[in-house]
Amino acid sequence: MSDVCVIGGGAAGFFAALTSAENGNNVTILEKTTNLLSKVRISGGGRCNITNSEPDINSFVKNYPRGSRELVSVFNRFSNLETIKWFEERGLKLKTENGGRMFPETDSSQSVIDLFLRESKKLGIKILTGIPVRKIHKDSDGIFIINDNEELMFEKVIACSGGYSNPDNYKWLSELGHSIINPVPSLFTFNCSSPFIKDLQGISVDNTEIKVKDTKLISDGSLLITHRGFSGPAILKLSAFGARQMNEANYNFDIIIKWTSKDVQKVLNYLKEKFRVSTISAAVFRGLPARLWERITASAGIQRDKKWNDFSKKDLGNLENILTKSVFRITGRDAFKEEFVTAGGINLKEIDFRTMESKMCKGLFFAGEVLDIDGLTGGFNFQIAWSTAYVAGINT
Repeated sequence: MSDVCVIGGGAAGFFAALTSAENGNNVTILEKTTNLLSKVRISGGGRCNITNSEPDINSFVKNYPRGSRELVSVFNRFSNLETIKWFEERGLKLKTENGGRMFPETDSSQSVIDLFLRESKKLGIKILTGIPVRKIHKDSDGIFIINDNEELMFEKVIACSGGYSNPDNYKWLSELGHSIINPVPSLFTFNCSSPFIKDLQGISVDNTEIKVKDTKLISDGSLLITHRGFSGPAILKLSAFGARQMNEANYNFDIIIKWTSKDVQKVLNYLKEKFRVSTISAAVFRGLPARLWERITASAGIQRDKKWNDFSKKDLGNLENILTKSVFRITGRDAFKEEFVTAGGINLKEIDFRTMESKMCKGLFFAGEVLDIDGLTGGFNFQIAWSTAYVAGINT
C-alpha cells in the first residue's frame, strides 16, 4: 500500500484516484480551485460526451493529431470498450448518438460527477481543494514533498493537472526534469470576413473538402458557416491537425473550399442537358443549400433567371472554379463552444506508456491533458483521460 497524491480534480484526476484506490492505495486528490470536475460538468453541452463507440483501436487512434502512436498501447490496456463497461458496472448506462458519441442515458453530466464523488467516498479518497501545487521535490528517502510549507508528503504522485495555455504553469514539472512542448490552441473555429459568406450564417454543407493553401493540411466533412466565419467538423479537424502551423502563421492564412464531393464537371453538364429550359435558380446543384447555390452563381456572374440552355463554356468554367476552388482569407480563430483543448504539454518521449510513469523521475506518473496529446471532438479527449489515468492508477 502506498500513499498516492493525485494532482488535479478533473476527469483524469478522479479516474486515476479511483483506480489507484481500488488497487489498495491511500489516495489524496489536490485541486487548485474550489470546483471539482468543472470540465466534466460543461462537456457536451452539460451532457458529458464520455467516449466514442468506435470499436477498432487502429481507427480510434486516427482521431489524435498528437499521441496516436503512444495511445495504441494505452488503449490496448484500457480501451473505450472497457470505459463503457466501467461506467455501466457502477450504475451509469450509456447511449450512442451520431458519430459514435456516447452520453449518459440521463443526458446529464451531473450523473458522472455524482458517480465519481460517490465512489471516492466509498474508497476513502481524501479530497483537498484550494491547494495549487507550486513545487515538488523528493527527499533522500524518495518521498515527494509538495509545497514545502504545507507538509504534504507522498510516496507516489500522479500529475493530472490538465492542459495549460501558459508554459510557465508547467514550471513545477520542468523542475523535476521534464521538458515541455509549447502549448498552443487546438480545436477552434475560423474567423473570416469575406463578402461571399455575408448573411449565410447557419448554413451547413455536407461532404466538403478544405485545404490550407500552400500546405499539406487537408480535411473533409461537414462545414458550418457562422456569423464570424467557419465552423463544423471539417474545420475543427483541420484546426487540430494544423494547430502548430496555424499558430506560427498567427492565424492568418488562406483556405480553399471544395463545396461538394461530387464530380462537379459531370454534374454541371448533366444539369445543362437535363434542365435546358429551367433557370439556374430553379435547378439547384444537388446537395447544396439553395441560398449557398444562389451565392455561388452570383459570384460566377450568372443571373438567377438565366436558363441552363444559354450557358456558355465560360459560365460553366466559372461555376466549376467556385464550386471546387473557393478561396477565403482566415483572419483569426475563436474557441469552439465549451472545448478548451491545447496541443502541447509534457514531452511524450519522457513517459513510459506501459505504466504512464516518468522516465525522468521515478514514482511520478502522468494522465490526461497535461501530456502532449489531444483529440478531435466526439468523446476522444475524455478517452485520453480515462485510459491514461487507468494505466497510471494500476501502476501506483
